[in-house]
Amino acid sequence: MARPAKPSKLSPAPRRVMMLVYDAAQILDIAGPVQLLSTAVDPVTGEPAYEIELVAEERGPVAMTCGLVLRANRALADVSPSDLASLDTFMVSGGEGSRTAMENERLLAFVRRASRASRRTVSICTGSVILATAGLLDGRRATTHWAYAPTMRQRFPKVVVEEDAIYIRDGKVWTSAGVTAGMDLALALVEQDLGRDMALTLARHHVMYLMRPGGQSQFSAQLAAQRVENARLAKLCAFIVENPSADLSVPALAERVAMSERSFARHFVAETGFTPAQFVERARLDEACRRLANGEVSLDAISAEAGFGAAERMRRAFIRHLGVTPGRYRERFRTARRDLLPPPATSHPRDRHDLH
Repeated sequence: MARPAKPSKLSPAPRRVMMLVYDAAQILDIAGPVQLLSTAVDPVTGEPAYEIELVAEERGPVAMTCGLVLRANRALADVSPSDLASLDTFMVSGGEGSRTAMENERLLAFVRRASRASRRTVSICTGSVILATAGLLDGRRATTHWAYAPTMRQRFPKVVVEEDAIYIRDGKVWTSAGVTAGMDLALALVEQDLGRDMALTLARHHVMYLMRPGGQSQFSAQLAAQRVENARLAKLCAFIVENPSADLSVPALAERVAMSERSFARHFVAETGFTPAQFVERARLDEACRRLANGEVSLDAISAEAGFGAAERMRRAFIRHLGVTPGRYRERFRTARRDLLPPPATSHPRDRHDLH
């Protein structure tokens, strides 16, 4: 996910962006990226950098999963070949409605046409399954919401699914993980187009990391615990999350739920999607991340308190799952937090709202 430091000169401002929406889309998949792009300013002209429109099967109201309604600027039938020819970025939103959208041949045909014409194609969250159904991800690396990654991998074997990534770029196609990851991807688009300074300005204003450390795996243990339906295993998952330094070996865990080790392991994977060892390591990783972000305790002490024991074990887990060392993780968190602090009280009040 290396990104250029200098602005791209491929498209003049404003760059035309088209976001495909549909009934039962996730509103944050749309509003998050659109908000970031709409506030970006071209560093040369000082004008808005993007011109954004929503398109849907029919012009007008489109109901989101949350009950709110967005209004599509145009219907698919109203988008002409010349409109597509001047398109810079084509984006596809995600959400529950993606399951229906991926069976809509009229919509899929439009996705193919728009993707061919645009400089780049982007999907947010489960919008990736629409791209995959349209054949646009065959042979490419892609990501999606971590909970849907196994299904995507099974249904689209030609797609190289990387479920731990926040976002991925493969050629002209960009895909992001779930919901807020769409905002991370949007910042990456801004940095590619307008440079690091503008992306950093937007990140600070919206209280975001410019590049979030790690991948989806840093969130998955607690989220997986929340969806466990088996009462005994749900209680056990909560125990693991709350007591990462306890004896969490398979024999000890199996004894807690009064199961044989083999039966326990099988049921645990079925309920959580992780083996017991994977779940425990990720729960310990979550705990270590919280402790790194919240204090000045030594890495040795944090490793012990999080249940890793030796600091080297914690370091290996961080590199394996997050791609950074514990020390680097703490440094990134501190840097982001420092960047987001308000200006000193002695500064002019007007300056506190100046994005530049």
